[in-house]
Amino acid sequence: MENLGERESTPLSEVRLILIGGRWAGKSFSGNTILREERFECGRTRTTKIEVRHGAVEDRQLTVVDIPGWNSSVSLTEIPEGDKLRFKLSASKCSPGPHVFLLVVPIDSAFSVDNRRTVEEHMKLLGERVWRYTMVLFTCGDFLGGKTIEQHIESEGDSLKWLTVRCSNRYHVINNKEMRNSDQVTQLLQKIDEMVWLNKGSCYQLDEQTLNTINEKQREVSERALMRRRGSEEQRRQMNPEEMKPIPKLRVVLLGSRSVGKTSVGNSILGFKEQEDGQRTARSVARRGFVGETEITIVDTPGWWKGFSVVDTTEAMREEVMRSPFLCLPGPHVFLLVIDVDASFNGKHLEAVTSHVELLGEEVWRHTIVVFTRGDWLGTHTVEEYIEGEGTALQSLVEKCGNRYHVIDNKNADDGAQITELLEKITETVAGNGQDYFVPDHETFETIEKRRVRVEEAAQQRQSQVVAKRKALRDDSKELSELKILMLGQKTFGKSATGNNLLRKEVFATCENTSCQMEEGKVAGKLVTVIDTPGWRRDPSCCTEEKDKEIIRGLSLSPSGVHAILLVVPLDLKFREAQQAALEEHVNLFGADIWKHAVVLFTYGDNLADKSVEEHIESEHSALRWLIDKCENKYHIMNNMKKTDTGQVNELFKKIEEMVAGNGGRLFCPEMNDIHLRIDEKFARRQLKHVLKHRLEEEYKKRELEMMKGFKETLLHLQAEVKGQSVTSTKSKFLIGDVTKIKAKGIVQRKKDGKEKEENINSKISQEIEKLGKNIETKSLELQQGSMDFFLPTFKGEGPAPSTSGSLAQMENPTRHYDKVLGWLSTLEISRNYDNQMSLNFSQATSGYRSVLPHDHLDFDEEDNE
Repeated sequence: MENLGERESTPLSEVRLILIGGRWAGKSFSGNTILREERFECGRTRTTKIEVRHGAVEDRQLTVVDIPGWNSSVSLTEIPEGDKLRFKLSASKCSPGPHVFLLVVPIDSAFSVDNRRTVEEHMKLLGERVWRYTMVLFTCGDFLGGKTIEQHIESEGDSLKWLTVRCSNRYHVINNKEMRNSDQVTQLLQKIDEMVWLNKGSCYQLDEQTLNTINEKQREVSERALMRRRGSEEQRRQMNPEEMKPIPKLRVVLLGSRSVGKTSVGNSILGFKEQEDGQRTARSVARRGFVGETEITIVDTPGWWKGFSVVDTTEAMREEVMRSPFLCLPGPHVFLLVIDVDASFNGKHLEAVTSHVELLGEEVWRHTIVVFTRGDWLGTHTVEEYIEGEGTALQSLVEKCGNRYHVIDNKNADDGAQITELLEKITETVAGNGQDYFVPDHETFETIEKRRVRVEEAAQQRQSQVVAKRKALRDDSKELSELKILMLGQKTFGKSATGNNLLRKEVFATCENTSCQMEEGKVAGKLVTVIDTPGWRRDPSCCTEEKDKEIIRGLSLSPSGVHAILLVVPLDLKFREAQQAALEEHVNLFGADIWKHAVVLFTYGDNLADKSVEEHIESEHSALRWLIDKCENKYHIMNNMKKTDTGQVNELFKKIEEMVAGNGGRLFCPEMNDIHLRIDEKFARRQLKHVLKHRLEEEYKKRELEMMKGFKETLLHLQAEVKGQSVTSTKSKFLIGDVTKIKAKGIVQRKKDGKEKEENINSKISQEIEKLGKNIETKSLELQQGSMDFFLPTFKGEGPAPSTSGSLAQMENPTRHYDKVLGWLSTLEISRNYDNQMSLNFSQATSGYRSVLPHDHLDFDEEDNE
């Protein structure tokens, strides 16, 4: 921190400070050290609510606020809404506001890019001005050893340096093991005095409008939560006691996303005390036990990735969910849908839950109870407040389950009362269903089994092909003293973690990397060089020319070439057309020869359980088999969780050596100029496609405007005809005169009704004409201004429906050919004419789109060709 030298900062008689930071960073322990007495609970006790303590230290009145720590491994979007509001509200707990936020960072663990992101996101909740009042408080000072804190900051990397700079180099080190060392607290208070002096004596204050808004939200949440709780209690009271028959053999299926505690719930119900091994549930498995006189069968299922819809889930996992009811025949009485209250629940999570649960059919919901785990993190708040605070997504899920829910406190697993109450709710659910259980569809089971037989046969055939090929190459292969490997793949697929595993050391950051990195090491007697490249995104439109050039720059780091290209693909997510297109787009930049040197490297090998990788390949989408075939059946599995398993790395090296033998010992070393030309062509095609899209959109807008004008004319003619008939009818009535004097009231009434209908039709037509007039005026103005923001479909074929009704709404959508036209255009070759200008090769234009768009619509103006 800046040394003020001879500047004088008056010691504060009152100091208000707030401790913020990640969980287990040592906030509560530091609060005790500052107050010089045990005021906050420490150790394994979690801080689950905002706690305020007061004390007198060195003739100062100290107010110390300890708030629950954030989860450093997740982003702000994954944090419950209630936690965010309470974090914002923390400043109001020491009125009029804190002099300083002590951002607690432990020295005994790395401060990563993920940690930086989490800090940055949380501080944004408090506003930019919070940094003026923030100081880094380093804990675990004893880990410094003989180093200074400045040496530690410099050695830790850019993330920690960024944090200290963000706090204007205000930091302090504390050793909570030496609580009696009063000097460290004295120095901290002096630094706080200096900071307050620089801030001209001000403190951080929450503006009144924000405070009122948060308080109002919390009040509304509390009211709705109370109503939900009362509704749930009333629903339970209305149950007929005579229907509450004991269930001698209870059958339960657990569903939920990964790491939410499904297995823990099952063990708690059955009373199993053994330590969980931490292994992921890869297959549906049934366990049995007794609770009192009741025999309970619980089926645990693999969890899906939270926030990922069922379309991204592998076929194997989907089948495990669908076959789970068959493990407790004749069928489960209840499904327990497990949700973690220590995380957010939004629309993406709802889609993920709904799409996976409904693999079992719509009927599943009336047999489902939501079980909230980690209830200890709720603190003093109720589960109803969590439900109401998270918003409509979670509320609609609970409603789907008939407002049936239960919360389990994982820290009190021995509390039998919470399991007893859960079993009561299960009994009530079964009674409410008339003692019916969920009957699984046996045709589904037969389909799964038939498919499994076909998959096993195809897997054996592929495995035989691989064995035969490797056997043929084994005699020609020789052990290489040096291996050079380039890794390619989509973001989050596990490239960097694999690189660390190959080199058996942590050299690649396992967070989002933005540039190529080459590292080497001695592994299994070889000098192994691994080049990690930035991952691409699934959406090709997100890829920039600069990113592509950075990806291919990895090759230039090894001028002599590389022995192998590892195409990294995870085993725990479906590899579909989108992933295939993104991979093909990037791999093709390197040229066709890359496939001879490419190996598909499957990560997350623990997901296979007892299945073979060949079974996974054959059971998945055809896109994966396309990739394997392109690589000529060269693939390998890595389980990066088993870093000590050297066998998987050595086996990969053997496969690479066999591949090199099959390639005649040649390394992959394409011409970099050719690669750059392909990149230029790719983005030239994209630019041309964008220009063509703009022209097509303008033409379709003009056509739509013409259609609307034509329809308006039709309505005007129709209105004129209706009015003409009305006039003719009136004249005829007067010509009849006295001869047709009204003698029957029914005839009069019918004529009156007819006239009203005519007027009604005329009124509706007038309204439609008025609507069309406004729309035509609006669209004409848009066309003049060149706006493309209104009534334009996206490339996905989505767009707002026409604003007019009736016949116009039924007209053919003029944008339905967008994807086809543009897809065709994007396949055309781009060449250069004698003036070195870009031109399209229409020689392959055999798709028949001349009927969709006239030739003159594809002509460019002169300014477009410049």
